[in-house]
Amino acid sequence: MAQRTTDDQPKALKPALESMTLLVAAVIVHDKATNRVVLLQRSQNAKFAQGMWDLPVGKSEPGEPVTETAVRELYEETGLTVKPESLKVAHIIHSAWGVEAPNGFLTVVFAAHEWTGAPENREPRKHDQVCWVDAEAIPEAFVDTTASALHRYFGGGPEFSLEGWH
Repeated sequence: MAQRTTDDQPKALKPALESMTLLVAAVIVHDKATNRVVLLQRSQNAKFAQGMWDLPVGKSEPGEPVTETAVRELYEETGLTVKPESLKVAHIIHSAWGVEAPNGFLTVVFAAHEWTGAPENREPRKHDQVCWVDAEAIPEAFVDTTASALHRYFGGGPEFSLEGWH
């Protein structure tokens, strides 16, 4: 069989910059034995949602699989280590707009039931605290999108939600 020359190969498509959606990963670390989850409270220095509670969450780096984003962000923010293969998809959020994502963002919320380490505040400039919180006492001052995902995770609700679309 003759080999094709590079002239026969299709040209690379231009990036679809107008439709780029930011990819984000969040992690629900759920201790089923005690029914607690690891949450963080954003500081007054946070880029958005100052003083609000949130899940460990962060943006994907270029070329990074979303599972690696979840593992990396969880460790960077809380010191907890999880294996990518132990993550289970808990919820997906597609938002029309975000602070750093004018063309929207897609958040894959994972659940982790196995981890190593103890929660600690590894980014004190961004967070006031990182701690275990009883699943029955989730703070009300919580970032809307991740709060919705967390409540749906516990309630067995839909695993997908749209935010801000008309």
